[in-house]
Amino acid sequence: MLLGSVGKSHHLRAMTDLPPRKASFPPVVSADTRLLLLGSLPGEASLRAARYYAHPQNQFWRLTGAVIGDEGLALLDYPARLDRLRAAGVGLWDVVADALRDGSLDGAIRDHRPNDLAALVATLPALRAIGFNGGTAARLGRRMIGAPAGLALVDLPSSSPAFTRPIAEKREKWLHLREFLGPIAGFRRD
Repeated sequence: MLLGSVGKSHHLRAMTDLPPRKASFPPVVSADTRLLLLGSLPGEASLRAARYYAHPQNQFWRLTGAVIGDEGLALLDYPARLDRLRAAGVGLWDVVADALRDGSLDGAIRDHRPNDLAALVATLPALRAIGFNGGTAARLGRRMIGAPAGLALVDLPSSSPAFTRPIAEKREKWLHLREFLGPIAGFRRD
C-alpha cells in the first residue's frame, strides 16, 4: 500500500517506511499533586527503559530535584524518585499519547494523538500549576488545555540535552516552580 497523492509527482512512501508509532507512559500523580510537569513524548532511552527521563544526559531529575529541595533526587533509583515527586506534590505526564517519530527529537513527531489533559486535570483538586518541559510540550499542551481557571501555565526550558543551554540558566527558570508547591491550608481549585 502506498501513501500520497495518486497521479501527482509527490514523494510516495511504502507503508513499511513509516517511522515507528511510539506511546507515552501513564501519568504519575497523586490526590495532592499541586504541580504537573508535562513533557512532549518519551525519547528512545526512556522508551527502552520504560521510565520517564531515562537518558543519562537529560537534566530533568537534577532540575526537578532543585525545585523540590532534594538535590540528591537524580541519585535515587527510579521508584524512589517517583515517590519523592509525589510526596512533594509533583506529577508527571506527556502531552502526546502516541505519535509517529523517528528517533527522539520533538521535531520528528508526526500524526500525534493527544493525551486527555483536561480529564486528568479534573481529577487533581489541589493542582495549582502546569509546567511545560520544552517548547513542543508548551505549544501542544496550551492548545489542548486552553486556559483553565485557577491554574498557572509555565513554559520551561527543555531539560533535554538537545536544548543546549547551561543547566544554571535552565535551573533559574525551573526554580520559579517552587511557588506552586508551598502548602496553602484548605486550598482547593474551583
